Amino acid sequence: MSSSTRASPSVSMTRLDEPPPPHPNRLVPQSSPQPQAPPSKTHSRASSFSSTASNKSGLDSNLNNVHLTRISDPSHLKGLPQDFLSLDPERPLLHIDEKGNEYKYFLEPMKMSVIFILFVEMLERFSFYGINYTTTAYLTGAYNEFWNADMSSIVASSYVSISTAVAYTTPFLGALLADNLLGEYMTILLGTLFCYIPGLLLIALTTIPQLLGEEFNHSAIRWGLLGLWPVGTGAVKACVNVFGAKQFHPILQSSLIESYYVNFYMCINIGALTGGILVPIVAQWNVTVAYFIPVCILGLGVLSFALGTTKYVKPKPKHEMNLCSRDSLMRNLGACGCNKWRRDQKARTAASILIQPKQSKSNIGVGTISLVSALVVPFNVAYAQMSTTFIVQGSVMKNFGLVDASMMNNADAISVLAFGYAIGNIFYPELSKRDIKIPTTYKFAIGSAFGAAAVGCAIATEYQIHRVYDQTGQAISVLWQAFPYFLIGIGEIFAVSAAYEFAFAVSPVSMKSLASAANLFMVGGVPNVFCIMLYNACGSWFINSRGTANIHKLIDYSSAKVVNYFWLLEAVALFGVFVNILPPIKEWVERIEEAALEDIKSPMSTPVIRKNLFKRKQQRIDSSGHDEETPLVRAQKHANYLKYGSGPELVKMGSMRAGPSLKKNRPTHPHRPLRVQSPSAQGSNTTYVKVGNVLVPRPNEAPN
Repeated sequence: MSSSTRASPSVSMTRLDEPPPPHPNRLVPQSSPQPQAPPSKTHSRASSFSSTASNKSGLDSNLNNVHLTRISDPSHLKGLPQDFLSLDPERPLLHIDEKGNEYKYFLEPMKMSVIFILFVEMLERFSFYGINYTTTAYLTGAYNEFWNADMSSIVASSYVSISTAVAYTTPFLGALLADNLLGEYMTILLGTLFCYIPGLLLIALTTIPQLLGEEFNHSAIRWGLLGLWPVGTGAVKACVNVFGAKQFHPILQSSLIESYYVNFYMCINIGALTGGILVPIVAQWNVTVAYFIPVCILGLGVLSFALGTTKYVKPKPKHEMNLCSRDSLMRNLGACGCNKWRRDQKARTAASILIQPKQSKSNIGVGTISLVSALVVPFNVAYAQMSTTFIVQGSVMKNFGLVDASMMNNADAISVLAFGYAIGNIFYPELSKRDIKIPTTYKFAIGSAFGAAAVGCAIATEYQIHRVYDQTGQAISVLWQAFPYFLIGIGEIFAVSAAYEFAFAVSPVSMKSLASAANLFMVGGVPNVFCIMLYNACGSWFINSRGTANIHKLIDYSSAKVVNYFWLLEAVALFGVFVNILPPIKEWVERIEEAALEDIKSPMSTPVIRKNLFKRKQQRIDSSGHDEETPLVRAQKHANYLKYGSGPELVKMGSMRAGPSLKKNRPTHPHRPLRVQSPSAQGSNTTYVKVGNVLVPRPNEAPN
């Protein structure tokens, strides 16, 4: 062939009839075939991509079966672009945020760093539920008749509900500190040391007779139970699950976050189960010793959390209180004449298009997440009864050995662990095999249905208490409460876990902690405030025949009308089922989820990022003597040419051509000459005429 058809030595050959390889930051679906990389004369990463495409080694077959969002093995690194790799062999994965900050990640963060976070969460839940399950009994004098707060059942229940409401409202404070000032790590550490542990210590000190005064110190119990303890709980609760999720690479390990949340929820219930068993048993013997156990356990958790400090990925806070969406902000800037934020598409540099996908245009904010999380409020109203009215009901029932009303709360944790494993590892995978996905609102409806069934069992138990007492004057076994607790646990798997997952999945990157706080507020804060309102509105149903609210004894309980309160809770739970199965509600939530899927949660191209990437490129050139430009990068340049019509274009024969894209089928005038660069002309131009599919020189300009 003539010299005009030979490939330029500086440009690799690329076929136009094949789709270009994907952008290095765009994810390839697991079901789609891996694109083949074109041959290249560079020998490092280019050759690794070529060997991957040729499938000549055992590694290639493994890479074809690995999803690009599940990078967790050293063998996976050979198929990654250099911009995702760090020079640290211990933390080989690299991520650059929108401000140019570089973060290095472990291949197995669950074993290297997340385990410390899960451990402190488990011990924190041990401490929380150990106190929460026994507070009502402690305040009413069930553990010590001679030294207690001497509260009625309804007042003690109100204290517990207020404490829980504060614990699920203060995550907003923790989220603002984490997202804008301190970061998740420091917020967890400071909130635990300065609020959580002092609150637990103050509650424990109130159990020692005459230590804080000759009479029971109600001020101390209020500061501990309603102030320090729930504030510390909220600060930790808003940040700990987000901090654990941020230990995974936001792109290359994003699919591993789902398994992390399963383990996270399992640790919550392991801590709740052990704390709910040990503390109530010890409290029956000595409530002071029982309440000092959570103080020591949480101190151990904080120590273990601090030991993992060097292993954590600690993203820097944004230092900005911006709760507006990007689109609304840009519209406001445009309205005030700040057009400098608008970039001409044709003026984009190759690096800005090359490195990162487009910036997220999400309109999903905290308000939207709160509205969706509000759909689980009816279920959580039923869930909140476990530490209040279920305890009041169980206090007049006969203990089963060491199992009393407080310990029956552990039936919920056992249910979550047992049914959670079955649903997460059997039920959901079977649905996935059949391409069936339960909509989020239907999960909320299923959870509310189980909540309604749990309250229905409590109603049946209530009638059984009155029937047996009227006939024999005896109490029934506390094991009757196992049924409502088990049903609440199953509903929790569907409703609460789906709400956690939704809040993290759809929230913007810079508002993860704040979105978690909004979800926690709707899951725990609003339901408990609603329960407090119900207690006050229905107070007459908790009055005994003597006109007092002390109903922790069976003779007084039998004359109260607590069953009416349970019927009201049943109506609330059924209302939650009805709302969540409405088609408009289902379609609204699905639109939000689809909009979140459109957002690519990876950094955008900024001058800082381009500067850092240029430095990294220069380092590679200096170390290897040439630029190791990957086939993916060249293919992206080619795709940009086809889209924008500027820059060099790689054609079948390997020559270069500037001008409109060949993909655009523009008819050529049959008599209009085409002027092209002749490689053999040493810089001279020769005019060619297209005759059919052949280019021939014009007769008057034929070379000698």
